Amino acid sequence: MARVKGGVNAKKRHKKILKAAKGFYLSRHTTFKAANPAVMRALRSAQMGRKLRKREFRRLWITRINAAARMNDISYSRLMDGLNKAGVTVNRKMLSEMAIHNPAAFTELVNTAKAALN
Repeated sequence: MARVKGGVNAKKRHKKILKAAKGFYLSRHTTFKAANPAVMRALRSAQMGRKLRKREFRRLWITRINAAARMNDISYSRLMDGLNKAGVTVNRKMLSEMAIHNPAAFTELVNTAKAALN
C-alpha cells in the first residue's frame, strides 16, 4: 500500500490561514507560523465583538431615550416604569427611533406614561 503524505492538505490549510490573515502587519500576513496565532486571536476577538455590539446598541438606545425623555420633563426610569404600568410594549430600539424621527409620537407616549404614574 502506498504511503500517503500530508503535503497537499497542509498546503490547503496554510493557504486558508494566510488568506484570512490578509492585511495583517509585518510577517503575520506572509508566514504561516506567525499568521496562525494571529488569525486565531482575530477570530476570538470577532466573536466577542459580536456579543459586545448588542450591549453597545442597547446603551445607545437608552441614552437617546433618556435625552428625549428629559426634554419632556421625565427621567428614563420613570418613563419606562410608566409605560410598563400603562401596558405599552414598545422596545427600546423603536422608542429611540421614535424619539429621533417622530418627536410628536414620542411625546404622546411620554404623556401616556405620566398618566399611568399618577
